[in-house]
Amino acid sequence: MEKTRAGILTISDKGSKGLRADESGDVVAGMLEDEEFDVAKRAIVPDDLNRIIETLIQWVDHENLGLIITSGGTGLSPTDVTPQAMNRVLDYQVPGMAEAMRAESLKKTPNAMLSRALAGVRKRSLIINLPGSPKAARENLNTVLPALAHTIAKIQGDPTDCAS
Repeated sequence: MEKTRAGILTISDKGSKGLRADESGDVVAGMLEDEEFDVAKRAIVPDDLNRIIETLIQWVDHENLGLIITSGGTGLSPTDVTPQAMNRVLDYQVPGMAEAMRAESLKKTPNAMLSRALAGVRKRSLIINLPGSPKAARENLNTVLPALAHTIAKIQGDPTDCAS
């Protein structure tokens, strides 16, 4: 079976300037590779609405990535624009994934309720937003990881019944 091609987009002003290591991107890459995903693309962009939109569209529409994980820009700071970018590129949301991540995170911190992370579909690709901290990115990805293969198969047209 062919591995799903994945991309990891870290959204960080400091990271894009080389002032901070991409620890969350490294964590996500390791986790995806352990689950047999092919991490085909990685990039760091600043908290810039247009750059995020352009990268997501490029990776879905031209690179044909089946999964894109973003890290960062999901909070309430004025520069946190990842959800706004997602609203511009998604065909539809998969709210249960974001709800599950927040519910699991609420067991650890009340600040989880401040997350505006989204998950959704553009064409035949699943895009999921994670927090920027490596610890939170790991915890959130662990929450949705068991459902990723099935979700991507369905998005890409798997005709089998979900209960089979």
